[in-house]
Amino acid sequence: METRGRHYMAVGLTGLAVLCGPWMLGSGVSVYSAAVLIAIFAIMAYGLDVIVSDLGEVSLAHTVFFAAGSYTTALLSTRGGVGSAWVTLLAAVLVAICMAALIGFVTLRLREFVFSLVTYALAVVAMTIAANWSFLGGSDGIRGIPMLDLSIPGLTLTARNDRELWPYAFTLLALTIYLIDRFRHSALGAAAIMVHLNPRLATMSGIDPAKVRLQVFLFSAPVSAAAGWLYAYQRAYVSADLLENYFLILMLTAVVLIGRRQLLGPLAATALVLIQEKFFSLGGNVDKMILGSVLVAILAFFPQGLAGLARPLARMWTRRDARN
Repeated sequence: METRGRHYMAVGLTGLAVLCGPWMLGSGVSVYSAAVLIAIFAIMAYGLDVIVSDLGEVSLAHTVFFAAGSYTTALLSTRGGVGSAWVTLLAAVLVAICMAALIGFVTLRLREFVFSLVTYALAVVAMTIAANWSFLGGSDGIRGIPMLDLSIPGLTLTARNDRELWPYAFTLLALTIYLIDRFRHSALGAAAIMVHLNPRLATMSGIDPAKVRLQVFLFSAPVSAAAGWLYAYQRAYVSADLLENYFLILMLTAVVLIGRRQLLGPLAATALVLIQEKFFSLGGNVDKMILGSVLVAILAFFPQGLAGLARPLARMWTRRDARN
């Protein structure tokens, strides 16, 4: 109980530090903008994280769920006249679940390279549709998305800029991390790991690998869609560029940079990438080259991520202290 209490205290203090971070860093417009985007893209990456880290598959279609959340929000709030962000969030989640069920039914019986190839093809098809279908705004996209409005009777909850949006982005991020943690301590999370590491043993234990894969897919898709929902309000504009490879590479880098199955790994990795792009940018194309190079370097030389690199250094330091 004492250990658990210290754990919860550490988590609470960390969360408070993150929430107050933009204020402590000067409360500038650029600081709040970076903080909101870090939260959004970290949430987006957490959706992919459970597929890669827990299920052991590499989905290249999670940009589709991210874009689905944004497009659903944009269509309802502009053409549908829906003012409540609660309604658009619910719609974004439901659309993502339906799409995940369809995509999962088609792809989750495939494994490894074939699975990744098919999911990437689906992402390419989705981008082509979004860029050319007038209903989705075509190449011009959808503009004029209103401000975030989560008001309930007796309480006004709106956000007109990044400073006002930050508490909502932080809350969604905290909820996402909590859900990922609960998933990894659930029966479904344990089954996903077993299916990943030993599918034959999982089958002998009465676990249906195809069913588990579909359930994990259905869990992960709304997470990325919720990030797209918030991004639509933050950006006030949605277009087919949401399906570009940049977002896919950002998600993959966020998952593997720190290390797989690291609860705060996607958040820390996303923060590192966006801080470089926002405050130490070398130009849009150069930043993308840096991001791609980091992903290649991690996969090629540090497959366990920076956390895996830190472990041998920590052991060396411990041995050195023991000798002294």
